[in-house]
Amino acid sequence: MKKHIRPSGVRQPSGERGRGEDSSPNPGSAEASRANVVWMEEVGMNDVASVGGKNASLGELLGSVGKKGVRVPSGFIVTAAAYEYILKKNNLNAFIKETLSGIQVRNIKELARRAKKIRDKIIASKLPPDLAGEIVKGYREMERQYGKNVDVAVRSSATAEDLPDASFAGQQETYLGIRGEAAVLKAVMWTIASLFNDRAIVYRAEKGYSHTHIALSVGVQKMVRAGEGSSGVMFTLDTESGFKDVVLITASLGLGELIVQGRVSPDEYIVFKPTLGKFPKPIISKAMGQKEGKMVYSKQNESVDISRVKEIKTSEKERSTFCLSDKDILTLAKWATMIEDHYTRRRGSWSPMDIEWAKDGDGKLYILQARPETVQVKRDVTVFREYLLRGKPRKLLAKGISVGHSIVSGRARVIHHPKEAEQFKKGEILITKMTDPDWGPIMKMATAIVTDSGGRTSHAAIVSRELGIPAIVGAHDATKKIRTGDIITIDVAGSEGRIYPGKVSFTMTEQNIKALPKTKTKLMLNLASPDMAFGYSHLPVQGVGLAREEFIIASYIGIHPSAVLNFKTLPPDIKKKVANRTRGWSDPRQFYIDKLAFGIAKIAAAFYPKQVIVRFSDFKSNEYAGLIGGDLYEPKEENPMIGWRGASRYYAPAFRKAFELEIKAFLKVRNDMGLKNVIPMVPFCRTIEEAKKVLALMAEDGLVPRSLAKKKSEGVETIMMCEIPSNVVLADEFLNYFDGFSIGSNDLTQLALGLDRDSGTIAKVGNENDPAIRKLISGAIDACKRRKKYSGICGQGPSDLPDFGDFLVRKGIGSMSLNPDTVVKTLVRIAKLEKKLKF
Repeated sequence: MKKHIRPSGVRQPSGERGRGEDSSPNPGSAEASRANVVWMEEVGMNDVASVGGKNASLGELLGSVGKKGVRVPSGFIVTAAAYEYILKKNNLNAFIKETLSGIQVRNIKELARRAKKIRDKIIASKLPPDLAGEIVKGYREMERQYGKNVDVAVRSSATAEDLPDASFAGQQETYLGIRGEAAVLKAVMWTIASLFNDRAIVYRAEKGYSHTHIALSVGVQKMVRAGEGSSGVMFTLDTESGFKDVVLITASLGLGELIVQGRVSPDEYIVFKPTLGKFPKPIISKAMGQKEGKMVYSKQNESVDISRVKEIKTSEKERSTFCLSDKDILTLAKWATMIEDHYTRRRGSWSPMDIEWAKDGDGKLYILQARPETVQVKRDVTVFREYLLRGKPRKLLAKGISVGHSIVSGRARVIHHPKEAEQFKKGEILITKMTDPDWGPIMKMATAIVTDSGGRTSHAAIVSRELGIPAIVGAHDATKKIRTGDIITIDVAGSEGRIYPGKVSFTMTEQNIKALPKTKTKLMLNLASPDMAFGYSHLPVQGVGLAREEFIIASYIGIHPSAVLNFKTLPPDIKKKVANRTRGWSDPRQFYIDKLAFGIAKIAAAFYPKQVIVRFSDFKSNEYAGLIGGDLYEPKEENPMIGWRGASRYYAPAFRKAFELEIKAFLKVRNDMGLKNVIPMVPFCRTIEEAKKVLALMAEDGLVPRSLAKKKSEGVETIMMCEIPSNVVLADEFLNYFDGFSIGSNDLTQLALGLDRDSGTIAKVGNENDPAIRKLISGAIDACKRRKKYSGICGQGPSDLPDFGDFLVRKGIGSMSLNPDTVVKTLVRIAKLEKKLKF
């Protein structure tokens, strides 16, 4: 079959693939390299040299996953051969070579002058009549299928684009919403000229690609009317940690340019791949973005204007509504994994993908592009680096989303426009509102980057990762709070990027995990922040021994559970605060359940299928009072540390319904998301009677403990915190109802020695190494070993007191749960001890 635009009257490949129809012949042909215009269905990844990475990938998608239900809008391609034809017919090759001869890309003024000279020359050139005729013929065929003046996207696709070692993302131009033959021809020439944008020239120079050995192909693709819907970007891994078991989806209203440019803070969704398609709803995170504006079609000069889009502000309702339904999220995630699977099979090794998608105004979803992810795929996860600030910084200047994992200090420079590039000095920290590809030359000189707007898939975030420099995006008013010349410290070692004044000292430790020995004693993590879980998933641990609900409730939710249960009767000021906090949810109760479930799920997903023990809420009354609406429901206690906390709350009439919200969150994680590795743990259970009451409530709400299940295999493993002397004294009786103990050495020490943990005055009286505490812990471990049940410790002791850890190993404890920064050194110590003891 000929690889060129077919004559009128011959049926063209469908512009909306994914309905099971047959595709064009096998993609990838030598004929494609000789043709000037081909259909997208007629090419594949073997044709990168003739149609560029982007167009080759579109053809590959249409010929593979397009047959399996993934919608990919079709179109035609003006090939690299056509590009060479245009240059030859207009005698441009020698001109381009001469103009770029000896160019110094760091000389920004000279770079801009020469680049513009080439672009102007190309735009002023003429399309050869025969080639123009083929392009018009292709557009007319699309009109026959979609209607007169069909709107198309005219996209660049360089022959060195979307390669595993360099993405070339955003270097050339894309023109959206183009209508009419004249506008298409014009857009093709403007797109070709964009191969010589300032940023594209710099990028090629930095990557070592010759300017004259790269050609440009142009894709003319059916436009998805996302201006009336939504659009975004998704990755088949976590973009910061490289964690491979998730699909990260960002979404905003309108056309996708604003997300890529970082001019809006998008919604963000995370889907867990291992249980996708096996359980009803493995969406493990949903976060609402600001979505400050959207790009839509402009109705002016529709027939000839090369750019028919404009930016408008979003309404309050639009900002307070998620762009995607759960069904949409799962569909996109399924498509993303299909695309990743295809490319992985094709390449013979794991191939995470960076994918652009759009939702038409009619509600249909489409895949617009797919390229290999080029940063995290090369990361060596066997090397673990830990950055820690020394001391406490004076104050916090601004915060946002972390990109990278490091801490740097330097001199700030606030830049508002890339034309101010000459002011920027190498090694400074760039502070700006947002970036786009024109900022490339400045970004390459920066030590770190901070932008007021943007999300994890914005231009600033993507380029920072590729350059290997830390960045904070979505920092809101950083450009107002930081002045040029200020010395600042950028901390992106955690999930939240923070900016501090001055130079703050820090430490960095590095450990090759592969070289670490194995231990018989299981090492697990104490983990509070779900946002840190993916980053810690590479640590040599056997799961999580303690995940605290309190952090999730305080950070993700921020509302007292009774306030969401009694929303309608709240005082107006509290009601307003709750409403603002629960934007995107029609029912505050469901917000509480979902957010708690998302926090638990991110931790569980990071270590799946390893055991993750999640403790039910253990706030004290004074801590609960600090949440929104908390003062309305909490008593004033003289000593909250030994007051209304843990198990005694759950069955109390004033808290019973609140505990039910926690159970529903657990059920959502286990049954809807499929994270069966989540194990509930009951804290501060004073008596056997309390144990019976709490377990009965769990069963009543559907989370049936093993001890109450008709068949043990049908019940949920349930652990109890062993942290009160009565738990040890009556260990065998408590173990009749629970599947093991997790020893809370902090509270056990407090209660056995009569210490107030909140009091610094008597803190030196004793710790876990006290003989009385060791005797209690020995009793708890012995009881678990005797009953063949789980024994672990999740208190601070093993992390802070190495010799206490040695004692636990000698006693034969099943597992030790440690703080992340102590895992490696504790593992090495335990391995030596076990070898000495001949374990």
